[in-house]
Parts: sequence; C-alpha cells; structure tokens
Amino acid sequence: MTNEIRPFRIEITDAELNELKDRLHRTRWTDELPEAGWERGVPVSYLKELATYWADTFDWRAAEAELNRYPQYTTVIDGQNVHFLHVRSERADATPLLLLHGWPGSVVDFLDLIEPLTTGENAFHLIIPSLPGFGFSGPIAEAGWTDTRIASALAVLMARLGYDRYGVQGGDVGAFIGPALGRADAEHVIGVHANALVTFPTGNPADMAALTEAEQLRLKAMKHFQDDMSAYMQLQGTRPQTLAHALADSPAGQLAWIVEKYKEWTDEAKELPEDAVDRDRMLATVSIYWFTDTARSVANSYYERFHDASMWAPKPPATVPTGVAVFAAGDYAIRRFAENAHNITHWSEFYRGGHFPALEAPDLLIGDIREFFASLAK
Repeated sequence: MTNEIRPFRIEITDAELNELKDRLHRTRWTDELPEAGWERGVPVSYLKELATYWADTFDWRAAEAELNRYPQYTTVIDGQNVHFLHVRSERADATPLLLLHGWPGSVVDFLDLIEPLTTGENAFHLIIPSLPGFGFSGPIAEAGWTDTRIASALAVLMARLGYDRYGVQGGDVGAFIGPALGRADAEHVIGVHANALVTFPTGNPADMAALTEAEQLRLKAMKHFQDDMSAYMQLQGTRPQTLAHALADSPAGQLAWIVEKYKEWTDEAKELPEDAVDRDRMLATVSIYWFTDTARSVANSYYERFHDASMWAPKPPATVPTGVAVFAAGDYAIRRFAENAHNITHWSEFYRGGHFPALEAPDLLIGDIREFFASLAK
C-alpha cells in the first residue's frame, strides 16, 4: 500500500466512443400506452430523441476537455481508488472545501462553482472527489463501503493533501456523507453545509403541531416521494446486482434511469429535464456512468445504506456547525427535525432551484456556501 497521489487525466478512447454510439443506434425500443406522459416513467419519444442527440450531436470530447482543464489526481485509500479534482485558489487564506456529489451525480455537477468559489474574498481551495464506487474512482472491489466508511476515506484524503482544517458541502448522498464526515473527523472539520438533507419526523405531537404551512407541504411532498417516486431507491437498495445487468448493457437504459431524476427532482413547471438542467451537462454525467462501468457499484451504495444498522441507530446530536440550504423542488428538510441530529447554525430556504442546485441555481448555492462559512469565522 502507498500514500502516493498520482496525476490523472480523462482519456476515453475512440473505440469506447464508437461502441457507445453503436449501442445507442441499435437500441431495441419498447412501446408505451397512449398519452402516458411522464406518469409511468420516461416517454419513449423523448428518450429516443435524447439518445439520438447523445449518439450524434453531444460532444464528449468538449466535456472531457472542460474537465481536464482542472488538476485531477487519484490515490488509493483503504484499498479503493479515489479520483478527485484539486483546484487551489490563488488566495493564501482560502478555506479548503470538500464538495460531495450525490446520485445521479458526478464531478461535472460542480464545474460552474469552481471559478466563483476559488476567487474573490472568502475563497476556497476545492477538493471534488468522485465518491468511492462512482465515476473515475471506479467500481468498488468489495462489500462494506458504507457512508461511514466513505467518510473515513475522505478524511484520510484531506489529511493526505495536508489540510488540517476544512469544510464540507454535499447534497443527496453527499448530505449523508458530509455529516458523517463531520462526526468522524470533528477535530478537523470546521463546518458542514448540506442541501437535500433528509430529515425524519420526531414523532413528538408538539413538533407536528408546530409545523408551518410550508413545512407541512414539505412533509406531504416527502410522503408523495416515498409512496410514488422511490422505486429506484428500493431496487438499488435491495437488488443492485439485478439492476446492474440492465444498466451495464444498455446505454439507453442507463440514460432513462438517470434522466428521469432530472425531470422529477427539478422545478415542476419545467416541461423537460433540459429546461431545468443543461442538456450537455446531463449527458456528460450519464457518459461518465457509462464509460466507467459503475452501474453495479453505484447501485450497491444504496444496498450498503439500507443494510447498515449503525447508520440508522440513535446517536447524540453532532457538534460540528451545520448549515442547510433548502431549495424549492425535491427538497424536504424541516429545521425542527434536523436539529435533533445536527448542530444547525445556519438555515436558508429558497424559492427556485431543486435537487441539483449546483446545476439549476449555482448563484444561490454559491452565495449560501459563502455566507455559511463566513459566519464560522466570526
């Protein structure tokens, strides 16, 4: 084993690109019920058009070049390869900040945050990993990669980079791993900022009676998610290997599996996913999932979360200062519930943006990150 940090560059071969295009062109399309819309899943007509664009128009080489503009590295931690971008600010007083993507996400999510966050006052040195098992970190090689284990690996990464004090920001899966990292490395984590934080009702009648109208609507939306929108989570969390056979063999299937979430978790007023999130950004992330062959590994991360008893066991509230940004769509966090598990020192609610704020509303996310971490310096 070694602590070596190796430079990395994304270099997808022409053969891999050609195979992707060939598979897309040879997709055997299913039929659908008349006028089904999005209620039963991704419409065939929409997916055909998007898959054709992916095969014939989308410029992977441009996406690859944009990522390769930034310094990238890999290192091995706990037997697992970890890929990350490491973009240092020119400011000597910049705060190291770990940015954690979720599912279905990748390092692409944060491209529009890099320049704003590394420049100006209250600048940051950015460390943007592909979570173990995701993207260019490659598939996990063994079971047991729980959120706690991932958090411990990321603590090692920050120490290996020489950062003694640092902040963390994460959404979705990153909003599980970020707080876990705050607990695992409280001596070094100055604060955790989260969006799409999952909060659970306390069961206290007084808490339920005190909910505001907005919080009641959020709780109702969360129930709708659990009842009608969480099939993906149940399948990934219980039978990841079965799902992987389909996603690893069909790029059109992988595309549908991911793009559905860009539709369902963004502004309901947007007719199509690309009305909320740039189409080429979406396809860059889907391409990474495809080229790295991580469908099985990514789905397995849900299995680990479902079956990790320690994750769901009662814990004392965390001590690390925590800031939460709640966005308009696909975000169900309620402060009085969050305060049972986290040391909430900052709370913001926004009326645009959704589950993917780094892609949908980067200005709001950037502003809230700056405000939260600036407050810790006071």
